[in-house]
Amino acid sequence: MEEFIGGKHSVLEALRSGRTINKIWIAEQAQKQLTQPILAEAKQNGVIVQFADKRKLDQMAGGVQHQGVVAQVAAYAYAEVEDLLALAAERNEMPFLLILDEIEDPHNLGSILRTADCTGVHGVIIPKRRSVGLTATVSKTSAGAVEYVPVARVTNLAQTIEQLKEQGVWIAGADVGAQQPVYQTNLNLPLAIVIGNENKGIGRLIREKCDFLLKLPMFGQINSLNASVAASVFMYEVVRQRMASE
Repeated sequence: MEEFIGGKHSVLEALRSGRTINKIWIAEQAQKQLTQPILAEAKQNGVIVQFADKRKLDQMAGGVQHQGVVAQVAAYAYAEVEDLLALAAERNEMPFLLILDEIEDPHNLGSILRTADCTGVHGVIIPKRRSVGLTATVSKTSAGAVEYVPVARVTNLAQTIEQLKEQGVWIAGADVGAQQPVYQTNLNLPLAIVIGNENKGIGRLIREKCDFLLKLPMFGQINSLNASVAASVFMYEVVRQRMASE
């Protein structure tokens, strides 16, 4: 399976992370300073670069804003849940995972992966059904973070949560209706945070599987945040608490 990714950051990070790249196309009209680092990196990795008309790139990228750079890559390899826990053990850190319950917008998934990379999350778990996977839009929005944050795709989220609990991981659900404020909760423990669907939030079954539910304080009229923004606040609160206890 092969697919196309577009955008300077996405292509550059794919090159740097050692992902299999078959070929790179650069638009003839693209700015030199934009393409120079990609050309240098491609040459170093022995990847063929071809200059083509911008229209050809538009066609290949299929609607993704490509900034005049498109690469044909091997499809993303999903990780296993065990890999995520192994990564935490390898780094000598308490597991810090994200579970996304039916996130549908690729821009949200991309943004969440970007913050996950910045906050040292060991991996993200998504369900196979009714959820966006790793697409070119996700890659572009994540600014290349998709190359570094392992994503596991599971058939049954509820079952996966049970397995994580058995391995000593606490499950915290981000829920607007929760009683417990995130800032008064100890998150300095082996943890997986569940972020729900953009419109429906966390599904009932998954909510019941959580060890505790957390809410962010809300002072405005709207009383809900975009899924990726909420996820970012939760991730950074975990970072803050872990750093404070060092």
